[in-house]
Amino acid sequence: MASQNMDPAASATTASLKGSETSTGASKGSVSKRLQQELMTLMMSGDKGISAFPESDNLFKWIGTIDGAPGTVYEGLRYKLSLEFPSGYPYNAPRVKFITSCFHPNVDQHGIICLDILKDKWSALYDVRSILLSIQSLLGEPNNDSPLNTAAAELWDDQEAFKAHLHSTFKS
Repeated sequence: MASQNMDPAASATTASLKGSETSTGASKGSVSKRLQQELMTLMMSGDKGISAFPESDNLFKWIGTIDGAPGTVYEGLRYKLSLEFPSGYPYNAPRVKFITSCFHPNVDQHGIICLDILKDKWSALYDVRSILLSIQSLLGEPNNDSPLNTAAAELWDDQEAFKAHLHSTFKS
């Protein structure tokens, strides 16, 4: 075995060098590994109406899609999202926003999403799959108590009018 042919002093030096690697280099590697695992989990999950893949060859930037859930005013609509993962992921939440314009009480005109699990309720236990499912759920069940889009919040109670406005302004 190779380790039997190594100088014990050399292996101790190697171990101490590995321990002194910059934390960003080590954390980037663990974040990459986590994101690769999440990608596989998402691909194998078979969840209908959600998907996400890295943008080009950058594992830290993904493009996701969410289909509006059946039985909601968003049924039949598909939205694109961007997901950007910080070097501190999964301990720091990713930045997630709509690329496709989304008329919704908890989404502003820039695509910023007001969702507690992306802010103060973030946990390292969440993954891309749970984020996308939460956003998909939010589409049909907004939090009208803290709207980012007050016009959408005011219109929400009249589902027919909301759906008419939503479908007249939707651009995929």
